[in-house]
Amino acid sequence: MSAEGKRTVTNRAEGVRPSAKRAVAGRLSWGLADQAVCSMNNFAVGIYVARSLGVTAFGVFSLAWVTYGVVLNVSRGLATDPLMVRFSGVPTASWRAAVARSSGTALGVGAALGAACLVVGVGLGGRVGPAFACLGVVLPALLLQDAWRFAFFAAGTGRKAFVNDLVWAVALVPAMVVAARVDSVPAFVLAWGASAAVPAVYGCLQSRIRPRLTGAREWLREHRDLGYRYLVENVSNSGASQLRAYGLGAIAGVGAVGVIRGAELLLGPFLALLMGLSLVTVAEAARVLRRAPHRLGAFCLLLGGGQAAAALLWGGALLLMPGRFGEFVLGGVWHASSELIVPVTLGVAGAGLGTGAAAGLRALAAARRSLRSQLIASACYVVGGLGGAAVAGTAGSAWGVAAATLGGSAVWWLHLRSALRERRTHPLPEVRTP
Repeated sequence: MSAEGKRTVTNRAEGVRPSAKRAVAGRLSWGLADQAVCSMNNFAVGIYVARSLGVTAFGVFSLAWVTYGVVLNVSRGLATDPLMVRFSGVPTASWRAAVARSSGTALGVGAALGAACLVVGVGLGGRVGPAFACLGVVLPALLLQDAWRFAFFAAGTGRKAFVNDLVWAVALVPAMVVAARVDSVPAFVLAWGASAAVPAVYGCLQSRIRPRLTGAREWLREHRDLGYRYLVENVSNSGASQLRAYGLGAIAGVGAVGVIRGAELLLGPFLALLMGLSLVTVAEAARVLRRAPHRLGAFCLLLGGGQAAAALLWGGALLLMPGRFGEFVLGGVWHASSELIVPVTLGVAGAGLGTGAAAGLRALAAARRSLRSQLIASACYVVGGLGGAAVAGTAGSAWGVAAATLGGSAVWWLHLRSALRERRTHPLPEVRTP
């Protein structure tokens, strides 16, 4: 090739790289914008309920919230995590067919587990039972709305996910106002979940796709190699939080659950970001793996390190926040929750660091390694949270969880390093994209 020809090829390559970087930056920007809206929704709901109900009733609401997190992770493991791994950046026809089945699977999971929650809630009675019964009613709408967000990010159209969450934010306002007039935990659960029906329906209009409930069995069969491992992985994660909440309530009282939840709300933007992180990072990590596999480790480190640093900065700002502002935000929950800012911040920073490695393992489809990492991290979380509670009450639980989360993050990174080494030694075929 002539010197002029080489210069032409080089110029073209240099022109492609900035374009690709701009595309990644654009997708990440929409992801951050969407997570900002999602974080604001969760933060606003938590603050509004905490101020309206007080510590004990807020603890009951938090138990319902934690249970929703478990069900959400069941749906993600079976329906939308395989979608992100195998249908990110694929042709539109393949994406549409996959989304119809994955969203139908999410809707089916919501209906089945919602019915179970309703039965359990009616059987429990008392203060907790009605909250669980109401959660069961609204679960299908909550899970379908979440499924649309995954679908849009898999297609690289994060703007649609952002608009969908913005619609939910608008629908939440009148719903919360009505719930405040009723002034009960079931009313707030119903208002929060029922408002999700608006963006759930709107997602059908945005995508022009109707969820196929009849395609759920086919979807589960085709992706059982990933889906069932991700199910166990996700449920062990959220299940650990649920066990810690229930155990803390038994050891230190339901009010302690409200105190911990209040401290977590102060870092709400980052907790919500971590909860929905796979919407952006797994899809982007999968793209990096296809186009420049040697950069995957650095990409994951940048993701995890950036989140950890941001969480530490936010926690530092909270320590400098005037007490009057804290009381305005959390009401009577503030005094006890403010004492837990340091351990909760360290826990969130550790979790943020670990999510970078988790995204890399998901992109590599290293389901066995990610499952092993999550099981170890979840076991540490439960032992740290409940062991700390037994030794030093609510504060002990917070510090135990902080130590466990940092240790769990180390486990994730060790497994990612091993998976990257294995891939270099024994290259695997590209991720399947039918």
